[in-house]
Amino acid sequence: MTKRSPFRCFKTNPEIIRLAVMLYVRFPLSLRNVEDVLHERGIEISHETVRFGWHRFCPLFAAEIRKKRVSQMRAYSNWQWHLDEVFLKINGETHYLWRAVDHEGEALEGFVTKRRDRKAALKFLSKTMKRHGRAHIFVTDKLRSYGAAMKVIGSTEKQETGRWLNNWAENSHQPFRRRERAMRRLRRMRTLQIFVAVHASVHNHFNQERHLYSRSNFKLNRAIALAEWRQLGAA
Repeated sequence: MTKRSPFRCFKTNPEIIRLAVMLYVRFPLSLRNVEDVLHERGIEISHETVRFGWHRFCPLFAAEIRKKRVSQMRAYSNWQWHLDEVFLKINGETHYLWRAVDHEGEALEGFVTKRRDRKAALKFLSKTMKRHGRAHIFVTDKLRSYGAAMKVIGSTEKQETGRWLNNWAENSHQPFRRRERAMRRLRRMRTLQIFVAVHASVHNHFNQERHLYSRSNFKLNRAIALAEWRQLGAA
């Protein structure tokens, strides 16, 4: 059966949609910044079109990226997850962003809650394991909510805590913090939850860790990532 294109009902070229979505999610740009950047390239598009585009298509793109990543990582015999949470404000009210990062530094899941108790930690872990399977080792800080949630899922012996062990998760918050400043204010928890999920997948896709490669290999990997992005959502 032929796969139906998600762009079939839209007049805008799919290449323009992919470019607009990539600029908004990958870089710390506002909707109007993306509109101006595309205008300089001779592409006339409204910032509201950019808003609709990322909200409609980016979850589809993120799902394709995530599916490929999960199929690769489940074969690892020493798959580690680093778990951490960070404070953020939504309409002036404190919320918590939970994040799971694997041992290669790629963000697996982001989850927004109003509390950081056992119930929130358990819901976060359950959602992550449903999408990615079960890790062999869980590295966390000393928040008691993790230990309580680990008892429920039966993974107490797989939990590790330490002062410097969780740096992968701590550093993974930095790209989102830069993006949060560009967004200025966070207004809705549901919209933030969608954006957190897609931002992690897009960041993983283009994060080539250039300090680990020679310049020639980095350019090759960057070109491959861009070519794969242009094929997302293709029929």
